[in-house]
Amino acid sequence: MKRLIALGLVFSLALPSLGWAQAQSQVPAPVSFRLKDCLDYGLKNFGSIRIAQNQIETANQQARQALGQYLPQVSVTGTSVNNIKLQQSVIPAGVFGPEPQVFIIGQKFQTNVTAQATQTIFDRSLLLGIKANKPNQQLAALNTRQTQEDVIYNITSNYYQVFVTQQQIGLLRDNLQRTQQVLNILKLQRDNGVIQPVDYTRTEVSYNSTQSQLTLAENDQNLAMNRLKYQMGMPQEQTLVLSDSTLLTQLPSLEQGEFSAANLVSFQQAETNLHLQELQLQRIKAGYLPTLGLTANYGTVNLGAQTIDKLFTNFVGFGSFGLRLNVPIFDGFQRDAQIKQQRLTLLTQKEQQKLNVSAYRLQFNNAQSQIQRAQTSVQNDDRNVKLAQEVYNITTLQYKQGTKLLSDVLTADNSYREARTNYINSLINLYQARLDLEQSQGKLLTFYNQL
Repeated sequence: MKRLIALGLVFSLALPSLGWAQAQSQVPAPVSFRLKDCLDYGLKNFGSIRIAQNQIETANQQARQALGQYLPQVSVTGTSVNNIKLQQSVIPAGVFGPEPQVFIIGQKFQTNVTAQATQTIFDRSLLLGIKANKPNQQLAALNTRQTQEDVIYNITSNYYQVFVTQQQIGLLRDNLQRTQQVLNILKLQRDNGVIQPVDYTRTEVSYNSTQSQLTLAENDQNLAMNRLKYQMGMPQEQTLVLSDSTLLTQLPSLEQGEFSAANLVSFQQAETNLHLQELQLQRIKAGYLPTLGLTANYGTVNLGAQTIDKLFTNFVGFGSFGLRLNVPIFDGFQRDAQIKQQRLTLLTQKEQQKLNVSAYRLQFNNAQSQIQRAQTSVQNDDRNVKLAQEVYNITTLQYKQGTKLLSDVLTADNSYREARTNYINSLINLYQARLDLEQSQGKLLTFYNQL
């Protein structure tokens, strides 16, 4: 009986653990990504990348459509009707006799099949539409590049945010561990009457404050990680681990380049749009020009089908071909209004482009100032970390020797932790400033390729 009870306990313990193992197996295995890995993943999986690729294919199909308008157009039309009441007409008296003659027009059943073909010989508007194919495809390609740069920027920026929160969490946990060790010592000293209870309470308050900061930092890390996975197109349930350890040990390489608005995708997009708008103006003007085309048709119709069984018999063919010339003369000044509207659109876009260039220059100048400020902050904070560590080590030693108070140790510890936090923040700010500078120069793809 005891053996049965023991076996039952074993199974009761094993079954929950087995269910837990099965649940764990359904969770995606953690993946360890460097920044380059995150960018590779995002450039393949983020939804806007696929949308941009669809836009390229759309532009290709629009080019085929524009070309197809200048190719032969062929259609076939067939009708089969039952004239339930035929039209009647009257021939005046004196033509076929002294009395007016009534006769019936048409036949009760009739089948008609007609094939028609047209070929445009000259249409300036259609030719300009074909000419717009290339800039339209270029614009789609530029939109794809802009999307890629946006993905690179967003992933990198969010990656830095996750990384800095992870480092802050590491510092807080390290501080908690050291504070807990101090608390253990103080508890013994308080219980033995060596120190005042307020010394222990003061340290406990510091411990609780650090614990609250840790909780907030862990929440910030979860939010930043969720944003990063979204920007990558990664499922939220996937566990992601960042593995770039060189961010804290290796300063980013900085190259101060010259500003050129022509290197920016947004500038190139605006220039291509201007070219398309100029072509559109020419297309509107082309509406004043004549158009010339070739038309041809051939058909067959059955004659004498007074009963339904004769519907597809006794066919007689007919056909024709010729030229069709269309000369616009007067449209109520509609086209003139369209031309003036299009000219205003062009002027507006040109003025907007000038404003954009000024904004691009401002962004570049600000990025340069920001990176210089970030470099200075990194150097100062690096020195502060070394000084704060030295002060903490000396103060701790003096406290053990009895020449320093506990409050001095806590103050030195907080200063050391703050210096390390400031250094991490300034270093990440330097990386972010470099990213902003690359964006202001239109070099985000180069930045990605050099990782």
